[in-house]
Amino acid sequence: MVAAWYPRDVRSAADRLRYYATWFDTVEVDSTFYGLPSRRIAHLWAERTPPGFLFHVKAFAMMTRHPVRPEQLPRQLREALPYEEDSSGRIIHPTHELRKAVFDWFLEALSPLGQAGKLGAVLLQFPPYMTASPRARDYIRYAVQLLKPHPVAVEFRHASWVNGDEFPQTTQLLEELGAAYVCVDEPRIASPTVLPPIVACTTPSLAYVRFHGRNSATWNAKTRSAAERFRYRYNDA
Repeated sequence: MVAAWYPRDVRSAADRLRYYATWFDTVEVDSTFYGLPSRRIAHLWAERTPPGFLFHVKAFAMMTRHPVRPEQLPRQLREALPYEEDSSGRIIHPTHELRKAVFDWFLEALSPLGQAGKLGAVLLQFPPYMTASPRARDYIRYAVQLLKPHPVAVEFRHASWVNGDEFPQTTQLLEELGAAYVCVDEPRIASPTVLPPIVACTTPSLAYVRFHGRNSATWNAKTRSAAERFRYRYNDA
């Protein structure tokens, strides 16, 4: 949401959320991908929005097999559980214990939203390098199982999941898990990390569409910010 959309006197994050909630009844939280949330923040989100408002929350990076830096983890987890860093200081292959602890922290932190009836789906956005394979499918089963009973939406970022005979296997997996397939709108460029806008219903309880924009010039470019990369204005054409 561009800053210009908010009135000039609506400046703080709290006021922006309250104002946003007067116009919309749902929001996707992206900040939780970069750092695990806290109960206090989730409580404030619930407190500052009206009844019926839903927060769909993006899973923390480690939960979707993205590398993270130790400082992205809460101090309690860093000190309690061992981990190894690669040459660039990232945790590439966390232990089972650490990953499980991250899932537990994530759900516990969001419990105020659940108690208020304001927790929607958990978005699992997997990385472009996670291609379709038996091992990858096993991990999706593992992640969805840990997130139960919360609704889950799964976004793939490699075309191997939707190409040819693979797509029926992908949708069958999500149907078995009761997870929603995330339909994406992206630039129309030839790339294995760009998916076509396929509409698929894998659970009757949730439909999830993400509009990434069609800015092909910045899609694979190194930009200063995510806002620059995804800058695109949809119209009626």
